[in-house]
Amino acid sequence: MMPFVGSLFFFVVLVGLVLLANAIRIVREYDRLVVFRLGRLVGERGPGLVLLIPIIDRAVKVGLRTVTMDVPPQDIITKDNVTVKVNAVIYFRVVSSKEAIVQVENYLYATSQIAQTTLRSILGQAELDELLSEREKLNQALQQVIDRQTEPWGVKVSTVEVKNVDLPQEMQRAIARQAEAERERRAKVINAEGEYQAAGRLAEAAAIIGREPAALQLRYLQTLAEIATENNSTTIFPVPVDFLRAFMGLAERKTSV
Repeated sequence: MMPFVGSLFFFVVLVGLVLLANAIRIVREYDRLVVFRLGRLVGERGPGLVLLIPIIDRAVKVGLRTVTMDVPPQDIITKDNVTVKVNAVIYFRVVSSKEAIVQVENYLYATSQIAQTTLRSILGQAELDELLSEREKLNQALQQVIDRQTEPWGVKVSTVEVKNVDLPQEMQRAIARQAEAERERRAKVINAEGEYQAAGRLAEAAAIIGREPAALQLRYLQTLAEIATENNSTTIFPVPVDFLRAFMGLAERKTSV
């Protein structure tokens, strides 16, 4: 009889310890417990020490920290009928643990699926140039649409970033040719602008020399000095400018006759 009583007492103590262990929960600062009592939602508990009624209460833990989730590459046809492969990353967190458990079966999986479908939908409305150059505007549009759809689940989407845009090989070559043509066009424009400015300066110099004959004499002497400083075998015979002017006048009179 005594061994039976001892075994029964040990069994009762063991069951009591198990029930006590299940009744006491320690919840971290970044977690919450959603408590159900006989299947009915009671509320959320935590952080700190939480006491549950054994067998009657059931608790589901929900994390409140920001989750970083990669959106798998999606095949997207842009508005101008170019097929690209795009992936992204999404940052979100649970702001209402009760809604995250009650309103959706698996909020992580649901958020991932919403992100994939929204990525195809939003980027499919943009042209390729817009997809490559206006990334920030598209990121903002993705964040607003996904956040609006996940709001009933108690999930707040803070940021969506498009990571990579993979183009077909023929499209990459076409973009490279376009970039090369644009660089050549800019070089020609810069060269033409330089020639235009140089022509303007020459015209101004000619006007000044026409008004001031002494300026031509100074330029003549400067040219002789520059030639003399070079190591060459060129022989220079200086001719007075007045002599040249008289010679040119004589030639004009003969032509008129």
